[in-house]
Amino acid sequence: SIFDILDTKPEIDNGSKVIEHVKGNFEFEHVFLRYPGQVEYALKDINFSVKSGEHIALVGISGSGKSSLVNLIPRYWELTSGIIRLDGIDIRELTLESLRNQIGIVSQEIILFNDTIKNNIEYGCKNVTEERLKNAIKESALEEFISSLPLGLDTLVGEAGNLLSGGQKQRISIARAILKDAPILIFDEATSALDSKNEFEVKEALKKLTRGRTTFTIAHRLSTIEDADRIIVLDRGGIRESGTDRELLQIDNGLYRKLRELQCKVNS
Repeated sequence: SIFDILDTKPEIDNGSKVIEHVKGNFEFEHVFLRYPGQVEYALKDINFSVKSGEHIALVGISGSGKSSLVNLIPRYWELTSGIIRLDGIDIRELTLESLRNQIGIVSQEIILFNDTIKNNIEYGCKNVTEERLKNAIKESALEEFISSLPLGLDTLVGEAGNLLSGGQKQRISIARAILKDAPILIFDEATSALDSKNEFEVKEALKKLTRGRTTFTIAHRLSTIEDADRIIVLDRGGIRESGTDRELLQIDNGLYRKLRELQCKVNS
């Protein structure tokens, strides 16, 4: 595994433009993505636009292309063809550092280091004040947990956070996103590992966090994205349906409606 890491090729950054502040307007035009060595496209002819501050939810069955789509935004993968514009600029023209500085991400695969809770929350954030740190801890419902620890914020989380529960790790990731205060947010079911009490508290915090920010949410539990400005339903790498929760539920034999009905049966 050490040689695999040594042999890993560094990311190629051909971007030359540096952006300090963005509004968060996006345009996806004829976007195709095919992973190296694959014959089939993971994404096929994706076309939609997003206004600054809009909340977009992405839904679909496993393998429909949800993660592939959001991974193109910070350029974790480079699109095969087409174009993605951020405030009118092709994201490939932007330096990776300046692009990713504009994006906060909370995913199910949370990356933590064998360091203190404080340093894990502050990771990747600049000019952190004590007031901003306290606010991020409060908004992510971490106060009670941290105050119960003898070392508080100086508590070590263990390798990959193995001394913490899934919910605790997820709240640290959310606190990190709140502290970063980025104009663009990507959530991959950010409350999936929380109990009902903490889920409610964190959901309220996320509502505040998303106000005025362009947000992309990968939704597995469809009840969590009823208030999204627009829901995009992906199927086999393409856009099948698009609209609000109410609009999509009115489509006879619609995929979104079928997915909602299926989840209701499973939960009942």
